Amino acid sequence: MKKSVKRFLVYRFLAILFWIYLSGEAVNFIYRVAVYPAAIMFLETQQIEITGNSNMLGWLLHMLLYFLCGFLPSGISEWAQRQIGQTMGSMSVQVTSPLYSGAWGVALRIIIIGGIIGLLLIRVLPYLVGAFCYSRIVSEQFKELLAQEEAQKRARDERRNLMLSDIAHDIKTPITTICGYSRALSEGVVAEKDRQSYLDAIYAKAMRMDELLTLLFTYVKLESEGFTLDWEQGDLAELTREMAALTYADFEERKMELILEIPEERVPFEMDRLQLGRALANLLTNAQRYGKEEGRVLVRLRDYELTVADDGEPIDPAFAAHIFEPFTRGDKARSSNGGSGLGLGIAKKIVEMHGGKLLLRQNFGEGYTKAFQIRLPG
Repeated sequence: MKKSVKRFLVYRFLAILFWIYLSGEAVNFIYRVAVYPAAIMFLETQQIEITGNSNMLGWLLHMLLYFLCGFLPSGISEWAQRQIGQTMGSMSVQVTSPLYSGAWGVALRIIIIGGIIGLLLIRVLPYLVGAFCYSRIVSEQFKELLAQEEAQKRARDERRNLMLSDIAHDIKTPITTICGYSRALSEGVVAEKDRQSYLDAIYAKAMRMDELLTLLFTYVKLESEGFTLDWEQGDLAELTREMAALTYADFEERKMELILEIPEERVPFEMDRLQLGRALANLLTNAQRYGKEEGRVLVRLRDYELTVADDGEPIDPAFAAHIFEPFTRGDKARSSNGGSGLGLGIAKKIVEMHGGKLLLRQNFGEGYTKAFQIRLPG
């Protein structure tokens, strides 16, 4: 159960307890000021006495048990009733006034007993109302939670269906190219001077499919319940330098300047080197693909905050709100640079498994339009 819901229920419970307390005090006040004096006055003026050696609650319990004993077999019933009378005592209503003789006296006794029971019910009424109100509040909260869970389930199903559609699209496109080029080569309709370019295209599309399937496998593995990180004590600064070195050639190819601001001293951090390195590599690949050609990319590590910033085009706010969801991409990305949309989702999942957060900052400053920041617990 969510903490906000727990707080809400606790606050409502305390409010109902306070209401019960105030209601009980109000009923007691009315009893002392009006009901009790009026009842005493009526009993005295009508020459009515309530006698016995048990209290009111004991008397009511006595009446209930005495009534239940009547369902027992003859002989046992009388014995049980005698035992109850000896154990719990007795109480009776004595009418001495000549105004209430015969049937009128019996009727008055019934009215008085009914009034006593009614007054007791009124006394416990705040508790009954409070319990009813709290049960309604709890029921409504659970209904709301179930509705939210159902809405979230529908949203997950919609995202899953959309993801499957995107996977089919991204796999079908290179397969279509591979099939077409392979058939053209096998049928000999490609000129000798173009054969190498066809083979290069087939290889590129095959590598694209391999990359997509690898990312998809990684994402599914991270989402599975049985997956756990391989924890070890490492150096966050060293890991950042290694990932930057591995992607340096890709930045050189696009003539992009890679600016490193990584401390020389060791930055100790318990982590899964493979997975956290994959998250950082995904951010660097994202900057290389979507940054400005011949632009700059900043890789900065400060106080367990790792920043990857570039000076490419800003991200549309509507698109940025869903950028960490799987297969979230703009149409331009789909048609040009071939991003899968899985990299940022994988990076976010890995960072969260390390107890951190992955954030997007627009208008980062220092000449950079946007930045992705990994904030890890120091």
